[in-house]
Amino acid sequence: MRRQLSLLLLFFFASTPFVLAQAPAAVKPAVKPAAKPTDVLIFANGDRLTGKLVSVTDGNVVFNSDMAGTLTISIDKIKQLKSGAQFALLRKGDQVGKTHVAEGSVEVADDKLTLTPPAKEPPAVVPAKDVNYLIDQATFEKQASHKARFLSGWGGTLTGGANVERSTTTGTTLSAGLALVRAIPTVPWMLPRNRTTVNVLESYGKLSTPTIPPPPLTIPPTPNTSVVVTSIFHADAERDEYFSPRLFALADLSFDHNYGQGLQLQQVYGGGIGFTAIKNAKQELDLKADVHFERQEYITTPVNGSIVTTTPSVNLIGSTFFEGYHRNLPRKIVFTESLNVLPAWNTPTDYSANLNASLSLPVFKRLSATVSVADNFLNDPAQYYRKNSFQFITGVTYVLP
Repeated sequence: MRRQLSLLLLFFFASTPFVLAQAPAAVKPAVKPAAKPTDVLIFANGDRLTGKLVSVTDGNVVFNSDMAGTLTISIDKIKQLKSGAQFALLRKGDQVGKTHVAEGSVEVADDKLTLTPPAKEPPAVVPAKDVNYLIDQATFEKQASHKARFLSGWGGTLTGGANVERSTTTGTTLSAGLALVRAIPTVPWMLPRNRTTVNVLESYGKLSTPTIPPPPLTIPPTPNTSVVVTSIFHADAERDEYFSPRLFALADLSFDHNYGQGLQLQQVYGGGIGFTAIKNAKQELDLKADVHFERQEYITTPVNGSIVTTTPSVNLIGSTFFEGYHRNLPRKIVFTESLNVLPAWNTPTDYSANLNASLSLPVFKRLSATVSVADNFLNDPAQYYRKNSFQFITGVTYVLP
């Protein structure tokens, strides 16, 4: 009997894991994803759109519609818009860090914006014309407390062009340009703190032309080849520190090399002040002035195995008076222009000037076709060289992300 009982218990415990393994696991109820909040926009004519309120800027509502994509709509065309998301409201004249910024849910109706705080505070009712920016709360808090690293926040353009000739004469001309800018903060609704710009331009050309003796010829001629090389290089960098949204101090430097003027290297190191005379969504005009140290070194010439300098190098104390203009034209066409004049106070005859202008026409996404002109004037160039150097350049520009 004991033996039979022992066998029965042994069979029971041996088979229990198998039975438990075969038992179906308890089915957990499926967790439904949280419903995505949907905002409803009602136009003045009664049409409706569902989606998400993105922001309000200068009297225009940016709304991401489920069907129509991202739209920009004037507030006066909206009958009603409600959003349960949290936003930060900046009235005209408000400054982040100096003015209390109201936060809460948003309702737009009757050409007014109502912001309802989550706490027991009365709602803020603001006429649409007094709204400067409405930003989602997460973006606002991130930007307001963000400390940018040096490698973050950069943007700009990369431009390149080429002209190749292969015939009796052989010629190649290449041009390249890089323009970088870093403005901190990176959003327009905060006061500017600093701005860094870097520009590099190079135009290089080589033309080979055979020289054949004039007839009569008794044997096949052996042509000699004359080679002409042109190289125009410019690089500059500037750092601006803002006292106010329009006024800033600056430190700048630049380097220039120009075969066309016999200029081996011109170096400029200075500091000064700048003022933004015009700044809006369509255009910007900057005016600057500095005091700088300038050194001009000229191309040397080999004569009978010796290096001869036809024009001695000079050290100058001077100033730069700068004007720069940027305008966004219809159809995403961009026009830029800059002019700087550099008088020399200790040697008045050694003044110079530079003019640049470009027109950028969009082609595909980040690519644009660019037409530009550059005119460099050096009043006291190297001996036997002309004072003026003019370039007309066509190329393709890529806007950096």
